[in-house]
Amino acid sequence: MPALTRTEAEARARLLDVLSYSIDLDLTRGDVVFGCTTSVRFSCTEPGADTFVEIKPHTLHRAVLNGRELAPSALRDNRLVLEGLAAENELVVEADMEYSRTGEGMHRFTDPIDGEAYLYSQGALDDAQRVFPAFDQPDLKATFEIAVTAPRHWTVLSNSTGERTEPGRWRFPPTPRISTYLAVVVAGPYHSISAEHDGIPLGLHCRRSLARYLEDDAEELLDITRRCLDHYHRIFDERYPFDSYDQAFVPELNFGAMENPGCVTFRDDFVFRSAVTDAQREERAIVVAHEMAHMWFGDLVTMRWWDDLWLNESFAEYMGHQVTAEVTRYTDTWAGFGARRKAWGYDSDQRASTHPVAPERVEDTAEATQNVDGISYAKGASAVRQLVAWVGEEAFLAGLNEYFARHRYANATLADFLDAINVASGRDVHDWARRWLRTTGVDTLHAEPEGQELARPHRIAVGLYDRPEPGAALVPRERLLLDVPPGPQGPLALPTPRPDLVLLNDGDLTYAKVRLSPSSWRTATECLGSVPDPVSRAVLWNTARDLVRDGELPAGAFIDLVAGQLPDEPVVAITEAVLEFARQQVADRYLPGEERAGALTVLSEVCRRILRRTEDGSDPGLRLTAVRGLISCAQGPRACAEVADWLDADEVPGGPGLDPALRWQATLRLCVLGEAGEKEIIAELGRDPSATGREGAARCRAALPAADAKAAAWEALFHDDTQSNYLMTALAQGFWQPEQGELLAPWVPRYFPEAVAATRRRGGAIGRILSRYAFPEHAVDPGVLRTGEECLAAEDLPPSLRRGLADQLDDLRRALRARRSAEG
Repeated sequence: MPALTRTEAEARARLLDVLSYSIDLDLTRGDVVFGCTTSVRFSCTEPGADTFVEIKPHTLHRAVLNGRELAPSALRDNRLVLEGLAAENELVVEADMEYSRTGEGMHRFTDPIDGEAYLYSQGALDDAQRVFPAFDQPDLKATFEIAVTAPRHWTVLSNSTGERTEPGRWRFPPTPRISTYLAVVVAGPYHSISAEHDGIPLGLHCRRSLARYLEDDAEELLDITRRCLDHYHRIFDERYPFDSYDQAFVPELNFGAMENPGCVTFRDDFVFRSAVTDAQREERAIVVAHEMAHMWFGDLVTMRWWDDLWLNESFAEYMGHQVTAEVTRYTDTWAGFGARRKAWGYDSDQRASTHPVAPERVEDTAEATQNVDGISYAKGASAVRQLVAWVGEEAFLAGLNEYFARHRYANATLADFLDAINVASGRDVHDWARRWLRTTGVDTLHAEPEGQELARPHRIAVGLYDRPEPGAALVPRERLLLDVPPGPQGPLALPTPRPDLVLLNDGDLTYAKVRLSPSSWRTATECLGSVPDPVSRAVLWNTARDLVRDGELPAGAFIDLVAGQLPDEPVVAITEAVLEFARQQVADRYLPGEERAGALTVLSEVCRRILRRTEDGSDPGLRLTAVRGLISCAQGPRACAEVADWLDADEVPGGPGLDPALRWQATLRLCVLGEAGEKEIIAELGRDPSATGREGAARCRAALPAADAKAAAWEALFHDDTQSNYLMTALAQGFWQPEQGELLAPWVPRYFPEAVAATRRRGGAIGRILSRYAFPEHAVDPGVLRTGEECLAAEDLPPSLRRGLADQLDDLRRALRARRSAEG
């Protein structure tokens, strides 16, 4: 469907004032379509003018504008043309809309456990038109009054507190003015838990088959919700701006969560069926705090157009981590941010597809969708953290409150936000923003600058550490706070005697790569694990990661650093992030193929050392991380037999027990290595017939080292248009395996044309899955790069696939450079 351009949106915003939507949905028409009757009331500043409303129907039955029937030809692609507008207008549309299996529009999922159907709508960025006719742009806010007919045993949720007026019939009062992409309906036989806090009704909801797991975690989730609400009420002058707060855990959501006012949807992976680490619980808490921040920043005040998407996501990303650290037991959130999320931002910002945090102009919704990335989230949140460090938290919050007061239930721009912070802080925030938000790329802070220049100012801490004697732990001497201006870097004035480790950006206040002096780097390689602050350890691990990605540190040296410094790391989030990068990038891609087995052996020993250290049960999260790592790195008859023994015993000696997640991971690894097959997959599916079990089985079948298994998986992945988004992801994750290079070779050149064809048929969500998960990452080969570049040169490549392929090819170039460097 044609993307809405910024020019079109600006013209329509000048022409229209949308007042209200009255939407009546019929969810009882089977599993293909649902009925939608919508009345839209809007005024027009130029009577007689023409415009259009977006709708993507299965069947358009009727459209009436001001009592005048519109001809079927008025619908062109996804645009219903409205001619001869009056000063005051009413549009009534009756249509059958199509259910989605891709997480766009009204997604329908059937739970294999009980056969029940579960629905939810997903409107962002421009998919509201798949549910109802919409002037689908963020600055045409309106009230939404929704009614739903559903099966009698279903629960229905929306943005406001509804009521069941009769069996199977639900009505929801008008919302405050919100954007079209934020209107939501969640429907199905959901299991619900109700509570109340500070006069606000709270709800938790999930599929019935997940009910016992939600019950187990309900008190933790509600406690985090209450704590976050209380904290936002302390720091914001505006109370929570909607009438209730539901959190619905829904199946096959494309995002981690979606900030629909009053009814946040989360992917139901956050209802934990298996054992998880505290890092995963911390992530869930951060997402809860993140989405709640959106109630003010994004929902109460919304960006005018998608070039200010960062205003939503960067702020919520920052607040999610900061608030979680302040009010919950998860106090090390910034260490996890530094180890994982920030690396996402650094990687995104060094690719050809990089863009400013706040682009000057986003031309259309297709371009905006591609900017939902590590720059808008991780780099943007880092910029907000740097801004807070620069202006001070008190001035920052005062500016936010002024911003909310000026633009409540309306729209605003970057300039509006900066004006409010500027007045509150008395600092030239506009100049700061020009350097930080309008530019691309990563500055590098050098301990020995040698003429290096910075594009933006940085407020940083410099940590000075001493090593009393060889083999001893590092001892912090001093932490200096510096303002480093843009332009040439000057040398650091260091006290004497010279510290053994000088760490720039100690505490990770800014967004920049760090390069240590040779002596400091030697100290870091010997003592990284003894740096007391976990956030500072994350800075050092990111430095090592950057060095190997930039070809300044041999891949083998990174594996050696992991072996020497990771086994005693106490923070699970850091351990997880470092092991993941070492396994999936360094071992699988950066090292020459013949060195991969040796690297996996080293990483296995790192995991065994963590297991030995946690035999006393002191840290079950680290122990679980080590078990996952051992399974991932298993190779050879002895390791395979060990994993098979774990499966037979249903536990690892000394714990943990093998829950469904670990059993599927172990079965997958044995399938990859040819030590398990269809018999074992069927047995596991019998133990776990859930939706995640189906995904596990699909992943395992795609991973089998047999030509017929690969052919079946390929057909399902690229040619079966009934596959859901999650099953597509599972198939893609299983298909390519480094151990199967010879078997997979014929499939590699087929990827590019068939990914293009599948994306054209199925749309943007599928294109993002195929570029992110189905790309042949294992094939670090110049021929793959050439074929990919030829594909990328096509002018009509779908935007969602183009961006993903461009990023994958950038990463492939890095891997090729690393291998050439390793080979001499």
